[in-house]
Amino acid sequence: MSRAQLTRTGILRMALGGGGADPLLPAEGGGGRRAPFLLRALRIAVVVCLYWFTSIAMVFLNKYLLDSPSLRLDAPLFVTFFQCALTAALCLGLSLGAACGPPCAGLPTLRLDPKVSRSVLPLSAVFIGMVTSNNLCLKHVGVAFYNVGRSLTTVFNVLLSYLLLKQTTSLYALLACGVIIGGFWLGVDQEGAEGTLSWTGIFFGILASLCVSLNAIYTKKVLPVVDGSIWRLTFYNNINACVLFFPLMMLLGEFRTLYHFDKLGSPSFWGMMTLGGVFGFAIGYVTGLQIKFTSPLTHNVSGTAKACAQTVLAVIYFEETKSFLWWTSNLMVLGGSFAYTWVKGLEMRKVQEDPNVKSSERNETGV
Repeated sequence: MSRAQLTRTGILRMALGGGGADPLLPAEGGGGRRAPFLLRALRIAVVVCLYWFTSIAMVFLNKYLLDSPSLRLDAPLFVTFFQCALTAALCLGLSLGAACGPPCAGLPTLRLDPKVSRSVLPLSAVFIGMVTSNNLCLKHVGVAFYNVGRSLTTVFNVLLSYLLLKQTTSLYALLACGVIIGGFWLGVDQEGAEGTLSWTGIFFGILASLCVSLNAIYTKKVLPVVDGSIWRLTFYNNINACVLFFPLMMLLGEFRTLYHFDKLGSPSFWGMMTLGGVFGFAIGYVTGLQIKFTSPLTHNVSGTAKACAQTVLAVIYFEETKSFLWWTSNLMVLGGSFAYTWVKGLEMRKVQEDPNVKSSERNETGV
């Protein structure tokens, strides 16, 4: 997202892409008998389309809530707080529904343990930085530029893996990162040339990229605290975030903004807010579905293609005109991301096929 694109989905994607089965995801054909090719192809197509629709709809909906001229709500932290609260409520609701049988029968029971909540707190601080900076980036830049504005996640993955985990990266992967950085700076230059550049948006885009990378690292460290359960981690993370958002909203005067907001009693406004929260929660589930029915590599390729489609749709929807170099910057970011994914896929395949690969070489494929 970029896989990383996303808001709460980085945690869910990483966990659902791992070895453990998710209770909400359908089990793949047991008994060793595979479904017919046509049925499998149709199922994959439906899952990929569902992922694309959910992800793109979530971005456009959040843009409306954060920066719509007709809405005129300048309270990005409140929008993010509401989505976190709804995610926590949905997790709790699904857990309570576990007693009713499928499809929620495998979900763990959720209860609030202050000791566990304190242990998750460092991750929650990073999580708040991630979701808030994502939304603030989207507020200050256009949807068309959003993918480029927060495209440095892969670069930070490589950098933090070396600084914190002492993992090295291959030359080809580094060259792909160089293409991404080049596309990012070309995009910034072209946004400036067109008079639509927001340095505030660029700052929050870079911060979002950094927080997405840190979030993945801290999630791996914190998961044992919640017995490896991604649902418990999501629940505690969002509960902590709701508590931490209150002083931030008070400090930035968002309660006063809400008091004077003329659509606070509008059912359509709350309907859009609820829909945005549901999409934010659902993206984790459909991401897990896409990984389950394809592969992590195919998921990343699909995410890159989705970002391209999202950019084209945004340019058409908002009736924007972009220069050749602006489109080149997008292609560089998308091409670099695809190349990095492809290189990492080849490296992981090499490690799997050669049991004699050195430990240091295995570490290179860890990002």
